[in-house]
Amino acid sequence: MRSRLRTCVAGVVAAAVALSTVAAAGPAQAHPRNDNVRKIVKAVSGKNVKNHLRVFQAIADRFDGTRVSGTRGYDASRDYVSLLLRLAGYKVTVQPFEFLFEGYRTPPLLKRTAPQEETYRYGFFSDYIAMGDSPAGSVSGPIQPVDLTLPPGEPNSSTSGCEASDFAGFTPGGIALMQRGTCNFRVKVENAIAAGASGAIVFNEGQEGRTEIDLNPVLGGPGITIPSFFTSFAVGEELAAAGTSVTMNWDPVSEMRTTYNVIAESRKGDPGNVVMLGAHLDSVQEGPGINDNGSGSAGVLEVALQMAKLKPKNKMRFAFWGAEEFGLLGSAHYVANLPEEERAKIALYLNFDMIASTNYTFGIYDGDGDAFGTAGPPGSDQIEADFEKYFADRGEPFTATAFTGRSDYGPFIEVGIPSGGLFTGAEVLKTPEEAAIFGGTAGVPLDPCYHQACDTIKNISDKALDVNADAIATLAATYAFDTGGIGGAGTAASQARGQAAHRHGPAESLN
Repeated sequence: MRSRLRTCVAGVVAAAVALSTVAAAGPAQAHPRNDNVRKIVKAVSGKNVKNHLRVFQAIADRFDGTRVSGTRGYDASRDYVSLLLRLAGYKVTVQPFEFLFEGYRTPPLLKRTAPQEETYRYGFFSDYIAMGDSPAGSVSGPIQPVDLTLPPGEPNSSTSGCEASDFAGFTPGGIALMQRGTCNFRVKVENAIAAGASGAIVFNEGQEGRTEIDLNPVLGGPGITIPSFFTSFAVGEELAAAGTSVTMNWDPVSEMRTTYNVIAESRKGDPGNVVMLGAHLDSVQEGPGINDNGSGSAGVLEVALQMAKLKPKNKMRFAFWGAEEFGLLGSAHYVANLPEEERAKIALYLNFDMIASTNYTFGIYDGDGDAFGTAGPPGSDQIEADFEKYFADRGEPFTATAFTGRSDYGPFIEVGIPSGGLFTGAEVLKTPEEAAIFGGTAGVPLDPCYHQACDTIKNISDKALDVNADAIATLAATYAFDTGGIGGAGTAASQARGQAAHRHGPAESLN
């Protein structure tokens, strides 16, 4: 298995070297003078960044369509990044850690087979997900609606599936279709089992704020014996039509696996004043993750390669995190295992998670808190201002995005390290005001393929990728020689602060 993996990686690396300038052109002649920023920005082209994305796509195509941590697709991505960085002259550390992998062996399936065929999309912010604690199962049969309230009434007014009497006349072997509301999901599914259902589907209730599947529905522990899915209101309403039949398949896996961070450090620079940039390298299992987060990884990688011949005043450290999609596990592991004196040497951390969304806004993390009320550690305000200056100088609009703890800056700001970064948007719908400023389409997600199989090389805005790659290069090259008083040894460890939950680990919902 390892030999096959290495052969594949060697092939994609060879292709990438043919496509990319790596570190041999452009900044190879750069010197630590005032024109360093200009030279690095010129060398970091969107074309080269996109070449790395093509390699990530090729890796995913080779390995089951995904680069999720704990799989061969992620390991090949790790090998690609670490090899290029070693060839460029960096000191590269591959840091392993164990994590609980929760996913599936074979792709989930919810397919309407009658009256017309339709295959629904799996995953958060898509059409359906498996409920937590659902057992494995593959079943087909007619949909049997159970005491539905259509159109929906007041929130939590539906009692669908809450009483055994709701299943009067239920034909054993059918698939129970129930609506969220009143009682918890386990009660509904247990009543369906008692009525002889072969599968259970619960859909969101339908009122404002209760239409999508952006929650983590759980069944409250083992003991359920039929596959159980949760869908959006729109999907549930479709399935409620007379004469509907479906096929369901759920083949889960939950086991400890090993994954890795890749850390590359410059040979030169003050080890007591570290400038750190990072991006998560993993995707979700549902797709190749070319925007989320191949785009951020490719941007950081190309900047690192083009800066390799510089002799920075400050130590440069580039990180590619594993298992972000399981709850920031890679960055949390790294920070937790740094001695306090080493944390204090990190002057600042810059994070890049999704920098090429097709329906983008140019989002800058709200370091001073004036837009969202939650500031980063002292110095984060200056990072925000420096990014704002870049966009203003380029004549591009920009907006603030909140420090919500949803990406790998979270563990850094929790220990007081000044942080900032860029984000072009995920599942949130673009507003008319944003469309007027940035272009694109109002009422459509900023990334329409967020956490889906369609997050491929086609799911990239070339303009956003190029503009943001230059922004990364601008601040990296600037801070390599002058952090402007941000951070520094002895300032970080005393600033610890708590943060909000991460978007990839939504709170559990029992009803």
